[in-house]
Amino acid sequence: MVRKLKYHEKKLLKKVDFITWKVDNGGQENKILRRYHIRKRDDYTKYNKLSREVRELVEKIAKLDKSDSFKSEASFMLLEKLYSMGLTGDKVDLETASRVSASCFCRRRLPVVMVKNKLSQNIKNATALIEEGHVRVGVEMIKDPAFLVSRNLEDFVTWVDGSKIKQHVMAYNDMRDDFEM
Repeated sequence: MVRKLKYHEKKLLKKVDFITWKVDNGGQENKILRRYHIRKRDDYTKYNKLSREVRELVEKIAKLDKSDSFKSEASFMLLEKLYSMGLTGDKVDLETASRVSASCFCRRRLPVVMVKNKLSQNIKNATALIEEGHVRVGVEMIKDPAFLVSRNLEDFVTWVDGSKIKQHVMAYNDMRDDFEM
């Protein structure tokens, strides 16, 4: 049994919000961790750090003189890299690159790409399948759900050859080869 709070204790507790903290960014971090089913908070902090570095790089490039040839070359290289990673939708201007956030990196994680390609119903299920070793990207089996999939590798996400899930899908689609049995 907890004792009843005194008057001054009630008064102090009215001023404190235990649900949201200023350090927590209004609960945004926990919301993203749940949405993308990120188990390691360390991964999210890395994505935050990377997005901050990209924004700082964009600011530095934007401060360069317009007549400088290095500015156009550097902005082209940065926009090309961000587009090939899938972090931006187009490679037109630095404005889109300045909006890169940790969520952009989270959207390129392997479980999210699997849901997008309809290999799994939800992100939680996709994460479990990856950790069990049912998924490969190209020729390499991936067991880390934090694997970032670029635009080039997005088409090569598939099931491992000996996976029971692949056999079940092939049997369902009536494409299973009798030779493999």
